[in-house]
Amino acid sequence: MATIVSNQFKNLLDKHLNQVAEKEFEDLVKSEAMIPKLFDVMSGTSAWWEYMDISDAADIPKFSGELEYLQVYPGYTTRIEPAEFAAGIRFERKFIDDNQWNVLRDRVGILSQSYFRTKEKDAVKIFTNAFSSAFDYMTSEEGLSLCNNAHLSKSGATTTSGFDNLGTTALNETSLEAARIAANKFRNDIGERIYTNFDTFIVPDALARTAYEIVGTDKGLYSAEGTVNVQKGRWNVIVYKLLDDTDSNNWYIADSRAMKRFLKWIDRVPMQTSSEFKEFDTFALKYSIYGRWGWGFTNWRWLMGFQVT
Repeated sequence: MATIVSNQFKNLLDKHLNQVAEKEFEDLVKSEAMIPKLFDVMSGTSAWWEYMDISDAADIPKFSGELEYLQVYPGYTTRIEPAEFAAGIRFERKFIDDNQWNVLRDRVGILSQSYFRTKEKDAVKIFTNAFSSAFDYMTSEEGLSLCNNAHLSKSGATTTSGFDNLGTTALNETSLEAARIAANKFRNDIGERIYTNFDTFIVPDALARTAYEIVGTDKGLYSAEGTVNVQKGRWNVIVYKLLDDTDSNNWYIADSRAMKRFLKWIDRVPMQTSSEFKEFDTFALKYSIYGRWGWGFTNWRWLMGFQVT
């Protein structure tokens, strides 16, 4: 007599539930995911990833008949080590016997939503923890927070100006313009001005209206004189809803091209799902989800953050 938990049934059920989980996860990625917008997402087989900056070279001297070899200095090392995440749910045997597929689908969908939510809540920490030197996955040789007013250099160059990407002013058109100018004065490890393109404006939902007013008003922003608003068309606004869960006043500007270069997300093991029957003791179906990831930054010059008190 055939049993409902035959190997063929197990394989069909496992395939069905995995498809449900993958579909739920993919739909959320398409509609809600911030990780692909912000991070350089990569995968691989290493236990950890290690990055080391090197300084830029000095200006090219006039040629005097023999090449002059320029000094290049080592930068700071960053190491990112992904962590494991896993959870499971159990189905009582009666849900399978009674053909309660909607129950199975709903619970597997909920587990996929939880996995997606966990990753996204983790990713937003790059901003909410930008003013702290405590890191979840990375070890930074520089040892300073992502947004800091006293970044360092190994080259011996002065760091009195151009090494500060931390502000405290509340968001308005004046503070945004001041932030843009300050970010355009960032200097590299040997103290030379760098080429930046700060084009992205990242705000919590509570500041979305203010942000859209600043970048969308044609003339007369905050005044009746009708002067042209120079911020219009200059910025891409990213409303990051999860920022509100930590602070609704802090805001950020980013160089989107540099952000994709220096902000790393390591998908060491993408989402994996599996199911297993435990007939003898509980007659239950156990379903699990597993993933392994980590993130970090290899340079601070892509971001300017404002910790508003």
